[in-house]
Amino acid sequence: MDHTTNSTKEKLRKVSTATIATCLFKKGLKNQFIQDIKPLKLAKPTMVGEAYTLRYIPAREDLNTIEVFKDPKHLQRVAVEECPIGAILVIDSRQDARAASAGSILVTRLMVRGVSGIVTDGGFRDSAEIAELHIPSYHHRPSAPTNLTLHQAIAINEPIGCGGVAVFPGDILVGDDDGVMVVPAGIADEVANECLQMTLFEEFVMENVQNGRSIVGLYPLVDNNIAEEYGKWKVDKQGL
Repeated sequence: MDHTTNSTKEKLRKVSTATIATCLFKKGLKNQFIQDIKPLKLAKPTMVGEAYTLRYIPAREDLNTIEVFKDPKHLQRVAVEECPIGAILVIDSRQDARAASAGSILVTRLMVRGVSGIVTDGGFRDSAEIAELHIPSYHHRPSAPTNLTLHQAIAINEPIGCGGVAVFPGDILVGDDDGVMVVPAGIADEVANECLQMTLFEEFVMENVQNGRSIVGLYPLVDNNIAEEYGKWKVDKQGL
C-alpha cells in the first residue's frame, strides 16, 4: 500500500469534499464521489485515510453458512484485524443494503485498533450504536440481517467498486457531511495543495458575498481588479 504523508493528510482534513470534487474535475476525474452513501452521524471530524478494501460477491448457500464465521481466516475477520492503523476499510457490498456489511462489534474493533473510518455501499446493522462510536462511518442505510445471507467475502486489499467508484488500495478517501471522495494516491499531495488554495479563495469570495458584493466577476474570478484585490487580501491573510 502506498503511504501518503501525514502532511498531505492534514491538508486534506482542512478542505471539503466539494472542493476536492471541483479540483479533480479540473484534472479530468469526474467520477470520484461515492454515490448513495451518507455518514451515520453528522458533524464528526473529517475522515482522511488510505483505502484498505474488502470485496463481497453474492453469497452461495453451500459455501456461506453461519459456520464460516468460526474460521479465523474468514476474510471479513482478516480485514478487520489487518486493516492498517490510520487506514479506512472500504467495502464493496455491490450497492446492496439488504444484508449488513458489518455490525457494531466489528466497527468497534476497527476503532480500538486505530483505523480512521469505514465505508460501505451497503448497510450496517447496529447502526445507532455505530453512529455513536468515535470513528467516521458511511453507508447507504441501516440493515439488520447478517452479511452471510447475501454477501460472501471474497478478497481483501484488491481494487473494488464502491458506490460506482473505482477504489484502489492506497487511494486516499476524504469524508465529511456531504459524503466521500476518492483521491488517486499518485496525485494526493498535488490535490491537497491545490485544494488549500481553492479553500482560501472561497473564504475571500464568501467574505465579499456576505458583505453584499455581486458574484459577477468574482466567482469565477474573471475581473482583473478583483484579482488584484484578492492578491492583496491573501498577502494580508497569510501574514506575508
